[in-house]
Amino acid sequence: MRRSKKAEQLSQIVTGQRPGIYTRGEDTRRRILEAAIEVFAAEGYEGASTRHLAERAGINLPAIQYYFGSKDGLYRAAIDYVVQEIEAHFAPIVAPVRAALARDDATHAELLEALCRMLEAFVALIAGGPSLESRRLLFARAEIEQTAGLDALHECGMRQMHEPCLSLVSRLVGQSAEAEETALRTLLLIGQVTVFCNKGARRALSTTEFSEAQVRAIQRLVRTHAEAIFAVATPAQHNPVMS
Repeated sequence: MRRSKKAEQLSQIVTGQRPGIYTRGEDTRRRILEAAIEVFAAEGYEGASTRHLAERAGINLPAIQYYFGSKDGLYRAAIDYVVQEIEAHFAPIVAPVRAALARDDATHAELLEALCRMLEAFVALIAGGPSLESRRLLFARAEIEQTAGLDALHECGMRQMHEPCLSLVSRLVGQSAEAEETALRTLLLIGQVTVFCNKGARRALSTTEFSEAQVRAIQRLVRTHAEAIFAVATPAQHNPVMS
């Protein structure tokens, strides 16, 4: 169907392009979100201006209001966009993990393998290539600024990583998931990965970005650590040290 003259004019206002070469709405929205993640990560919520956001995305200023309503709406949409990426990243891993946890007859080896795969997936997310740097920095900015989007990021992390790992650790050591020691074990396991969010880790390794070889090395060592820990901390040998 031929678009009306009014629709064509609106497209020009939003995208800054002439009829016939306008960007599809979804592509434009995605481009704005990608630009917003970079700008909010580099400048923070307060420091980012809508004008700069529009310039970075290559669109006219009214496009932000058209697609997102306001800067706050764009920020929340950018957070949601990152959350969806995280969920998509973990989806192939979380589904079989939850299936294993649902089985009462899952073996120690199966549960340990599920835990190792969760940790390896987390390494890939945390220490991945340059394209992930803006996501990592956005999370760090949200932590510092305590923005409204922080809750959504934390809830995603709990749902996609912490809760499955907590349940696996609970089964592996034969201890309640509500026990403080189970939570501490889980946090320590995850913490050996989150340390690579820190620029100090890159500085210690004299690198600005982890190479594919380094990511694989981290994954291999994280797996080795988990296997060593749970070769000792089995239900039969578990000896609680905390009440």
